Order: sequence, then C-alpha cells, then structure tokens
Amino acid sequence: MPSDRLNHAKRVVVKVGSNVLTADSDLNLEAIESISRQVCTLIDRGLEVLLVSSGAMAAGLRRLRLRRRPDEIPKRQAIAAVGQSGLMNAYEKAFGRSSKRVAQILLTSDDLTNRKRYLNARNTLCTLLAWKVVPIINENDTIMVEEIKLGDNDNLAAMIALLMDAHFLINLTDIDGLYTRDPRTQPDARLIPSVSTFKREIERYASDIPGALGRGGMLSKIKAAKKVNAAGIPMIIAKGDKPDILLKLFAGEHHGTYFIPKAARMASRKSWIAYTLTPKGSVVLDAGAVRAVLQGGKSLLPSGVIDVVGEFGIGAPVAFTDQSGETLGMGLVNYSAADIRAIMGLKSGQIETRLGAKPYDEIIHRDNLVITEN
Repeated sequence: MPSDRLNHAKRVVVKVGSNVLTADSDLNLEAIESISRQVCTLIDRGLEVLLVSSGAMAAGLRRLRLRRRPDEIPKRQAIAAVGQSGLMNAYEKAFGRSSKRVAQILLTSDDLTNRKRYLNARNTLCTLLAWKVVPIINENDTIMVEEIKLGDNDNLAAMIALLMDAHFLINLTDIDGLYTRDPRTQPDARLIPSVSTFKREIERYASDIPGALGRGGMLSKIKAAKKVNAAGIPMIIAKGDKPDILLKLFAGEHHGTYFIPKAARMASRKSWIAYTLTPKGSVVLDAGAVRAVLQGGKSLLPSGVIDVVGEFGIGAPVAFTDQSGETLGMGLVNYSAADIRAIMGLKSGQIETRLGAKPYDEIIHRDNLVITEN
C-alpha cells in the first residue's frame, strides 16, 4: 500500500505541474504557498524533499501577455527566462515564511548523461539536503535546444528520483490521477486507483488525457512511472490543488493513482544506464542470445548479434532488441558499430583474427547491461 511506503520514506521527489502553479493572469501564488507550506511541514518531520517545479514557461507567457508558446526557440527561451525569475521569487518568499531556504537547480540532459556531471549534480543536491535547503529543480529552458532537451518535467522528475535514490515520487497535476478517459470532458471517466503492470490499455487511457499548459500530458507521467517503478521506486499521481494533498498522502489517505514498483531496487549506476542515457543505436539479437541475456544473466557476445542499427563509438549507450524489434534493454558497448558489424556472429576466440586485436570478449559486459523489458 502507498501509505506503508510513504511511512518508511526518508527522501521524496515532488513534481508540481504548470496547471497547478499558474492562474489566469500569472503564477498561482496561493498554490505555491500551499505546496511550500506542506513541503516545509514534511521537512520539519525529518523528510528530505526535492521539488521539481514546472511553471516558468506558463508564467512567462502570461507575464508577457502571450496566448500561446511560440515556435521559435529564441522566443521560447526568452519567455522561460522571464517566467523562471518570477517562479523562484515566489518560492523564495513562500518558503521564507517557514524560515526555509531554497536553491535553484536548472538542468539539461547533458548534465545527467555525462557520468561526471551526473555525479556532481548528485553531490550538490545531497549537500543542499544536508544543509536543509530545498532544491527547486527545473529544466534549463533558457539554453535548451533539441540535442540537450530532457523532454518534460515528468521525465526530469523521474531522472531526479533515480539520481537521488529517492524512496517515493509524487507527481502533482490538475486532475485526480489516471482515468479511463479525460474526466474534464467525459463524465463517465473512471479513476484507476493503482497500476501494477503497464498493459497497453494503460498507455491508451493516458494518451486520451492531454496536458494544457505544460509539455507533458498524462502519457508523459505514465512513462515516468514506468522508469521509476522498474528501478523499485513507487509513484503517485494526485491532484495538486486539493487542500493539503501532500499531508493527506503522508497521513495514509488514499488519493490519486498509485504505481506499484518492482520488489527489488535497481543499482544506481544501472538506473543511469537504463533510464538516463539516450541510445545512440541498437543491436539485434538472435533467439539464443535473447535467452542467454534475459534468462541466464549473461553478457552479450558477438555470436548472438545478427544486425547493427546506427553509428556509434566505443562506450556508447546502445539498445538491444529481439528480431521483432522489441527493445529488451540498454548497455554500454565495448566496440564501435563498425567493429560489431565486422565480428557479429563470430565466437569470441575469432575476434582477434578479424580485427587484429581483442580488447574484450563481450560486446556488452553484464555489469554494463540492463534489462528493461517487462
């Protein structure tokens, strides 16, 4: 049950969506005050809380009296800069009323996919938590381009939960949870109280519930839940403007949709490989290699590879799939795409003859390999 997991949680990530934090004319200061007060209460009880906050783009649009997000990247970045300053100022005032300090953390995917910067970000966040400073985290929209975009703050919140080995992720949005249909337009929509497996109808339900102000609708929240659940971290989607929603959840009340995690937690480094890195290509496995990797816990050898997709170098994150194209997992490769094409289908003892050297027996060692299929 979610109450059991929350009772034992020491470190939680709370993500608050744009629709919760913005009103018709500007930031919803009442909502910011409420969320901040609840977070302060949890901190005073001994919890460590990291806040992933949307709202900068929406606040900027409204401050500049623009009706829609422009297509041009420089304009979008400028709007985010206008909104972010107002967002942080509101949080600083709200947390200050409870004598709490805040810190602004703006990230891009580069900060999380580069292992050194990933660990630096973790160290900084751990230091802030030790100092009882509340980290308020957002994507760095001001410098964001497609190559370094995290996607949306639902994905960012999942990445932060994995980065910080959080015990729980709470995703606050403008509806009560995952419904069978959009409850804002369909009166017969039914709330789904819990999800233990991500069947196709779950994503179908989510696809029918779009977001309004933010980039992520319900589908992005489901994808975030899949990531953290696979690593053993539970997640709840709940209505962020419901009075004292965080305190009610921690008091054991049932609200929203609870996503039940796998029993075993995934090691931090493997979480990073599986859910933070972006694959640079893929390798296709034959049936024997699929069994060896999925059921036998083996490394991926060249003899089991039948195709290579894309171009990548040594150490790149690469997906591996079965012959039907289903992605089975991710790993860091010991050979480039060109070299894998040269040695695929061969036994490890034949690598040196083909390449002139054999630095590794495996294409992906099991220590650098993560299975992500259900």
